[in-house]
Amino acid sequence: MPGLLADTHAVVWYLLGDARLSARAEATLEAAAAAGEPLQVASISVVEIVYLVEKGKLPAQALVRLAEAASGPVSALVVVPLDLAVAQSIARIPRGIVSDPADRIIAATALHLGTPLITRDQRIHRAGVPTVW
Repeated sequence: MPGLLADTHAVVWYLLGDARLSARAEATLEAAAAAGEPLQVASISVVEIVYLVEKGKLPAQALVRLAEAASGPVSALVVVPLDLAVAQSIARIPRGIVSDPADRIIAATALHLGTPLITRDQRIHRAGVPTVW
């Protein structure tokens, strides 16, 4: 599936119109949307967003916007499941560089899909995952 995979912070900032999203990342996301390409997020990102909303670190609107974007007949956002193929791709992400399990799953999802990852996380970039920021 063509398109882009967005890291948790990137999809939240994009959906909420947060200025912390880099101009390059925003332009890349907008170009993909204009071309009809899906914006993809790893299922672990949805879990992270729920957790951050529960902790009060993100507004509840973040989860509402994510759910709205992922539902409907023509969805602009696709949630990519954590399946065996993604799990096997985790071995391609050096644990010494990216130690956080959620970050490794997100990076492995991008590798499995063969798509760039929209992220500001330099550790993921150093691990050899194609990134845009």
